[in-house]
Amino acid sequence: MAELNTGDGGGGKGGKVRSKKQNSKVDLTAMVDLAFLLITFFMLTTSLSKPQSMDLSLPDKDPNEKDNKDTKVDENRTMTVMLGEDNKMVYYMGLLATPKVGPKEIAYGKDGIRRELLTQKKAVLAYSASLGKPKNGIIVIIKPTKKSNYRNLVDILDEMAISGVETYAIVPEFTPEETKLIDKK
Repeated sequence: MAELNTGDGGGGKGGKVRSKKQNSKVDLTAMVDLAFLLITFFMLTTSLSKPQSMDLSLPDKDPNEKDNKDTKVDENRTMTVMLGEDNKMVYYMGLLATPKVGPKEIAYGKDGIRRELLTQKKAVLAYSASLGKPKNGIIVIIKPTKKSNYRNLVDILDEMAISGVETYAIVPEFTPEETKLIDKK
């Protein structure tokens, strides 16, 4: 059998047994590797998940221009959609004084405004084709009131994208007749 080194130098009995001191350094290589892997993972996932947004461009108004003329649009191509409180929506085609269709209250969704947009879009394209301008489509003017909510505006913008309406504008200005029409319950 092997003898223990008692530390007294002589190999005798009665000496103290000394233990070796352990190295107190911790190897952090694995932890650093894991940290780099996590950083790389989160950098990749955040760059891949970019928020989606809809492009919305508004015309510039030049305050120095003295003859700010309103743009005249063919009333047969124009549809006005007014958004009121409590998810109320009223639309009409043409001018309010002499409307081609409406004014009518309509619901959101595929059986409401989407169906009407597609119907009017088809009618406007037929009208434009008869004038020799088949690319002139429907123009939708969206008029949100101050009492309408943001969700309704987003919903109507989604309907524009779904139904393929290329030309639309958000105009928060109302005539007194339109205000009476949208506030009427």
